[in-house]
Amino acid sequence: MQYRHLGNFEERVSLLGYGCMRFPVREDDPANIVEEEAEKLIDQAIASGITYFDTAYPYHGGRSEEVSSRILRKYPRSSYYLADKLPIWLIKKDEDTKRYFEEQLVRCQVEYFDFYLVHSLDRNKYRICEQYHVFDTLKRLKEEGKIRHLGFSFHDDAGLLEQILDDHSWDFVQIQLNYLDWELQDAKHQYEVLAARGLPCMVMEPVRGGVLASLPENAAAYLKDVHPEASCASWAIRFAASLPNVLCVLSGMASQDVIEENVRTVSNAGEFRAEEVRALRLAAREFRKGNLIGCTGCGYCRECPKGVNIPKIFAGYNQYLVGKDRFQLYNAYVKLKDEEKVRNCIKCGSCMTHCPQGIPITEKLGEVQALVDEINANRPDSWFEL
Repeated sequence: MQYRHLGNFEERVSLLGYGCMRFPVREDDPANIVEEEAEKLIDQAIASGITYFDTAYPYHGGRSEEVSSRILRKYPRSSYYLADKLPIWLIKKDEDTKRYFEEQLVRCQVEYFDFYLVHSLDRNKYRICEQYHVFDTLKRLKEEGKIRHLGFSFHDDAGLLEQILDDHSWDFVQIQLNYLDWELQDAKHQYEVLAARGLPCMVMEPVRGGVLASLPENAAAYLKDVHPEASCASWAIRFAASLPNVLCVLSGMASQDVIEENVRTVSNAGEFRAEEVRALRLAAREFRKGNLIGCTGCGYCRECPKGVNIPKIFAGYNQYLVGKDRFQLYNAYVKLKDEEKVRNCIKCGSCMTHCPQGIPITEKLGEVQALVDEINANRPDSWFEL
């Protein structure tokens, strides 16, 4: 395991961090965590040298904080770093910041957070922060020793990023960074802003919710030509880990095999050669031709009032686009509950207010429905309905 010591931090943080938002679950219910499996995964992470564990108020239907911190309490508090995040969309008055923070301390059964973030800042959430003096409250909590390092996770453009950095004092920033979004969402510019200011960068979505782990064959071919033995996912993890101002690369590792591979990858992460950079650029270009929906499977849209399972629907649709295999759609949707299907969407738009990727979700659901209607119209023995 590599460890990094950046900025003003005394801590040496593991270059690979564990994201506690993709534990194994039962019956596709995010809140129904298979706790014995989650414990095995965290135990393996600790044994592998991972020291950074990232959770948040809404993860796993509000259960991630409780489950992950319960497991971590087996270990000395000084042996790992716990990161949590303020659910800024729930702040309705000045007092709410401290109230939710104290609730999180209770959920996690800790007296302080090593790293604490304002969750998923964009223009609208930044206005909430300013209106309800969120940063003033967090600064006081830091002065009291309840927050060791204060930062924010970010989903917007570099201009707003610079404004937030100018307006307030920060210890680190977490951004969405991977070789696809390096240009697609201008992650390169955001990374450079942080590096220029000497602020350590935490990376989220290095594999873009798993999408970069299963590239279309024509895109993956560029990577296989250079390293036939390397998985597509390892390319993505290594890209993020190779950047010198990255303090930690977060991965929601839902299996022991993924932990093992990611640990090997970051342990050998080094600067990319010219031929490797070219291969990534060509793979990303080829990937973009497929017009896949940019869903990372974060699940924030699962607050749908009608219960439509948007992440699973988009995952099945993307799988279809990759291989043009209609069975991929069937395989993705056959187990959906009736209330989870596209036909229940009322186009209220509430999902889009939570989507950090800015996906026009209702429009894309319409495209999925149109594809399914076309498939069913051409098959008298209709495979499935949405």
